[in-house]
Amino acid sequence: MELDFTNLSALVCEAGRQGVPLSQLVLEQQARQAEQEPEVLYRRMRDQYAVMAQAVCAGSEKGVRSTSGLTGGDGYRMQQAVRNGGLTGPVFTGALARALAVSEWNAAMGRIVAAPTAGSCGILPAAVLTMQQERQIPERDCVMSLFTAAAVGLVIAHNATLSGAQGGCQAECGSASAMAAAALVELGGGTPAMAEQAVAIALKNTLGLVCDPVAGLVEIPCIKRNAAGVANALCAAELALAGIQSAIPADEVIQAMKRVGDAMPAALRETAEGGLATTPTGRKLFEQVFGTPGGCQGCGCNQ
Repeated sequence: MELDFTNLSALVCEAGRQGVPLSQLVLEQQARQAEQEPEVLYRRMRDQYAVMAQAVCAGSEKGVRSTSGLTGGDGYRMQQAVRNGGLTGPVFTGALARALAVSEWNAAMGRIVAAPTAGSCGILPAAVLTMQQERQIPERDCVMSLFTAAAVGLVIAHNATLSGAQGGCQAECGSASAMAAAALVELGGGTPAMAEQAVAIALKNTLGLVCDPVAGLVEIPCIKRNAAGVANALCAAELALAGIQSAIPADEVIQAMKRVGDAMPAALRETAEGGLATTPTGRKLFEQVFGTPGGCQGCGCNQ
């Protein structure tokens, strides 16, 4: 049967009926559609996973700076904190470090996987790679979990949006966080139904998050929101794995996210016309990058 990627609950029900993880269900269906062997698609996803791992390594190096000069070095700093023990242990701090590293590598014009977007590129890699590193999860399981994440992204894209310009950062970092939460639940031995609960919880936690890039660049506050996004994914996955359920079903949360995004003023949807972009410091940073005053709309009006 053809899977319906317009409804997460339907996917979860079918996975439950067949007694398979979401990832296996999705891989087999995608292979049928592409008229290729599942192993061919698996190898393609493994290649994407390798790029994610390379981005973590490159972004963690000392001296990484964005082309604007506004950001860089936090991935390296966080890695040092991980080595020194940190406050919350290697899983949490390791995930934060990897999210920052990938996001900073993106800002430095390095090669990344947009998962689902460049602005949210650090969240899913950080979640899955941390599980492999800190929990010794086999690589194949980690790669397979990306198919589960992809299914969540497809459902969100169909029913809402993955674009910050259309729906705010809830649509970018929020969606990436939900995708990562579903992947984490699968890697943690949870059921497809638990993954669905994690998606709902992760999206609820980011509902209404605005997109307000300083100087119009996907750096401030985007990079640190990637760290927050993987933290949110870990939170949602832990809750779901404990058997905690969302009072609002995931599909309804996705619809609510769309309505919130539609109601959001244009100034808060990646235009750099509101939020942090128009703070005094945000305007100074605009001028630092572009050499002209950053006004209320980045137009030099200085209001």
